[in-house]
Amino acid sequence: MTIDKGNLITTFISREFLRGALELEQTERGLMPHRLPARARAQCTDPQLAMAESQPSGVRLVFRTQATYIELDVLPTRYAYAGVPPRPPGVYDLLVDGSLLHQSSATGGDTVTIDMASGAVSKQSGSLSTLRFTGLPSHEKKVEIWLPHNEITELVALRANAHFDAIADEGQKVWLHHGSSISHGSNGDSPTSIWPALAASLGNVELVNLGFGGGALLDPFTARTIRDTPADMISLKIGINLVNTDLMRLRAFAPAVHGFLDTIREGHPNVPLLVISPLYCPIHEDTPGPGALDLNALAAGKVAFRATGDPAERKAGKLTLTVIRDELRRIVQQRAANDRHLRYLDGLTLYGQQDFADLPLPDQLHPDGPAHLRIGKRFAELAFGGGGLLSAE
Repeated sequence: MTIDKGNLITTFISREFLRGALELEQTERGLMPHRLPARARAQCTDPQLAMAESQPSGVRLVFRTQATYIELDVLPTRYAYAGVPPRPPGVYDLLVDGSLLHQSSATGGDTVTIDMASGAVSKQSGSLSTLRFTGLPSHEKKVEIWLPHNEITELVALRANAHFDAIADEGQKVWLHHGSSISHGSNGDSPTSIWPALAASLGNVELVNLGFGGGALLDPFTARTIRDTPADMISLKIGINLVNTDLMRLRAFAPAVHGFLDTIREGHPNVPLLVISPLYCPIHEDTPGPGALDLNALAAGKVAFRATGDPAERKAGKLTLTVIRDELRRIVQQRAANDRHLRYLDGLTLYGQQDFADLPLPDQLHPDGPAHLRIGKRFAELAFGGGGLLSAE
């Protein structure tokens, strides 16, 4: 396909073309979408959270156009870990009228390398990358470009051989979901096939994904962010990060959950609110954290995790997934007496012991692509539509 680059129209990338991001930061090189606002980011110096919230899981460019050719200049930032096999580059999904038409990955970009043994961090700068989407249908259409769920992305320029128009409210309900790396999309194949994105598509709802790898820790600033973000339905997947970071004991856990829910209810008093307990994860079902890399697997060139706690420590209040499921069920039952829009979903319904036997966790912690699809389909069936867990009925 021959394109006259002189006839391409450059479109200013503004908030009206982006969905799923809570804030845009103007950098020296472009625009960086954030999934936590600056006031929340200022309250936590954890580099893991800073990385996770900057990775645009669920963020997409959305517009109407007759363009048959689109260029997007981006500058990715990828993270690598010394001694760990590099992950494949992030994927951009382009959808036309809801159907996946193209997938692409960026080259170049910056690389941050972390030595987990010494804590040393180094950064190598790279060039921007131009993604080209060709052969699009010539009629006026809705185009979505979903950014990689696992790769920090600075948006530099957007060009095409036709004008773009922002799309006004399409009447879809907004589903805000908060969770851990599984909700973030870890080990998923592409941004539209991670389980929250798939569930949103099946449920015909607008996704705001606040799934943060390693960052679902009942932080008050996250609760305030959810409180202040417009949403028609909210779900919270709580548990695994509290175990694998060994962050708190049972005495602190229950009040923290209550406080998290109280804050959300300040801004969303009557919105359907679903609490989801952890999915099945054998290493942490009855063994506390902290979690750690399995060095034997690493020596064999594989990434896997293990639990380093002692099951006997449960008596001292250390958390396991089994303990958390029981406690979340109790808390929701207690609160539901005065909150008829609060519901509970056992995470084992989405991915349980039999699912692990069928679709095991490749690294003992995160589901792979086929498991994401199974979880997303199950969640959509349970949550959306008349009488679903996230319906207002």
